[in-house]
Amino acid sequence: MNDLETRAAAARPGALRRAAPALLGYAAVRALGLVVLALWSEARGKSAYTLLTARWDSLWYTRVAELGYGYEVRLPNGDVHSNLAFFPLLPWLERLAAAVSPLSYADGGFVVSLLASLAAAWGIFAVADHLYGRRAGVCAVLLWAVLPVGIVQSMAYSESLFTALAAWALYAVLTGRWVTAGLLAGLAGLTRPVGLAVVAAVWAAGVAAFLRERSGSSFVGDGSAVPAGGARDGSHAGPPSGAPRTGAPDGAPPSPHAPGVRLRRVVGMLLAPLGAAGYVLWVGDRTGGGLLGYLDVQAGWRNGFDGGYAFALFVAGRFTSFPSALAGVALVVGVALVVWLYVLCVRRGQPLPLLVHAGTVTALALCASSYFGSKPRLLMPAFPLLLPLALALARARTRLLAAGLGAVAAGSAAYGAFWLNGSGPP
Repeated sequence: MNDLETRAAAARPGALRRAAPALLGYAAVRALGLVVLALWSEARGKSAYTLLTARWDSLWYTRVAELGYGYEVRLPNGDVHSNLAFFPLLPWLERLAAAVSPLSYADGGFVVSLLASLAAAWGIFAVADHLYGRRAGVCAVLLWAVLPVGIVQSMAYSESLFTALAAWALYAVLTGRWVTAGLLAGLAGLTRPVGLAVVAAVWAAGVAAFLRERSGSSFVGDGSAVPAGGARDGSHAGPPSGAPRTGAPDGAPPSPHAPGVRLRRVVGMLLAPLGAAGYVLWVGDRTGGGLLGYLDVQAGWRNGFDGGYAFALFVAGRFTSFPSALAGVALVVGVALVVWLYVLCVRRGQPLPLLVHAGTVTALALCASSYFGSKPRLLMPAFPLLLPLALALARARTRLLAAGLGAVAAGSAAYGAFWLNGSGPP
């Protein structure tokens, strides 16, 4: 199947019907979150819509859409906050929405995020369904929806847009649609700095495929074939062992020697880094900083990569008094849970591109040297971490599953409303 056939297949009515339970469940969770936010904000005399569209990063994106690049804020301590730190795809879409409709830039950002969050949910479903079956796909989407900071998925931020591009790029890699994967990875690289994770996933899968071809080994994995439409016809999760139902752990197509497959793989790998590289080089040229120009811009925000040293000091600082020690315990437990989930992904043989993507997103989020309160939302695109939990939940009884996820969704909605009416995502 080539990339043109892939686009037709992805859009067929059967694919949407298969994903409908996941998308409806996702929409219900997000609607609950928005209703609770509106009620909570009203009680506090605040505008829920303003919290979603006109605070923190959303303001920076709308300023880029309206005024272009070049805006900066100089702080009393000498730091320079430049809007060059914000990648351009979301502002471009905001500008497009304002140009073709009566929407403002902020309205456009909100609409883009709502639509992108649905696309992200569908992409997550497609990946999980392809690997483990429809029921696990639904569970994966609902788990992503009920994350404690899930309200960010409805904000005029770039997390939903990036996750949608990443999920569909990974699905394209898993099904051997290399050109599609490269194009989506390129767009992801225009969305957030962590677009590097999607590029790395595409390249890891491509290199692994070439190495296996060179060694002459077979592309047959666990022997369980995946139908062209994704998962099996049944609604149950995959094998009891939790092993992915894919013929190649790196996402390579089952017939690597078919005409054009190698060429499409090379094209996809070459396309993948163009978005991120193009923007970083443009920033370097604009600032006169060359290849390191973008890093200089991030330094003005006190963003950097120190291997987690500053974050470790931040966590340790929570234990100097009570009740801040409780927050320290929660942080330690949260980091341990993330690491444990990644270990589970590795032990259960998750496909290589998913491991590379989730590992890169996690490393960049946890090892950044600033904005510690942002780390939960920065981890949101690492959705493959949720797949072991989704597979486990897929084996639970429907009533028990619905009750449990419903309770968690209510808690997530309340926390999101409390969070945005307080400090919110910096």
